[in-house]
Amino acid sequence: MRVPIIAGNWKMNKDVQEAVSFVNQIKDHLPPASQLETALAAPTLCLVPMVKAAGGSPLKIMAENCYYKDRGAYTGETSPYALYQAGIHHVILGHSERRTYFHETDELINKKVKAALQNGLCPIVCCDDTMGRRIAGKKVHWVVSRILADLHGLSNDEICHVTIAYEPSWAIGTGESADPEQAAEGCYLIRQTISDMYGDAVANNVRILYGGSVTNANINALMAKADIDGVLVGTASLDPQTFLQLVHH
Repeated sequence: MRVPIIAGNWKMNKDVQEAVSFVNQIKDHLPPASQLETALAAPTLCLVPMVKAAGGSPLKIMAENCYYKDRGAYTGETSPYALYQAGIHHVILGHSERRTYFHETDELINKKVKAALQNGLCPIVCCDDTMGRRIAGKKVHWVVSRILADLHGLSNDEICHVTIAYEPSWAIGTGESADPEQAAEGCYLIRQTISDMYGDAVANNVRILYGGSVTNANINALMAKADIDGVLVGTASLDPQTFLQLVHH
């Protein structure tokens, strides 16, 4: 059975004090992890204090990115090995902002996914279609090729530790969410692609999230779709009470 997940992605927001205060405000008001997983992805400086603040609660703290090497002369990068040693067990990889602003390729993301898994981290791999593709064809088939590239070379065991997030780039931070049917189509195509790669049994155990302007107004409709196992929330995750409302949708 796939346990649903509500995950917040803060991006480059909040300092350490703000992050710890947020954790303290929500950690005692979360459902059991066996029913619903809750997670927050935060800037690297905030991660260790957040892990300490969340100790003993169902809340999981996630990294927003990592490199594909454990150590070395890579100024400014974050080691997946160091993240795991610090108590982090999940990392977002391939977010559309990383692809757009930092020119990350599918080849690079594939390396990061493999490095994360080798270090005990569970990657949340983001993939998207584009507004141009959506308008031109009103379909999201393009998401399939991205999945094939980002997950290339993973074993059946490894893919079971991966979560996929379908995030249309045109919906991220714009206030224009994909409607539930569009979101469900994207997640369905991702699951079918994983089934083609690894078989139905594996595909049915991989969690697939939707991300892109998720709010309290649309979360119920999104979570009701069979192939949507949770949401990756941006702006709406920055306020503790709003985030709790999403968690208790």
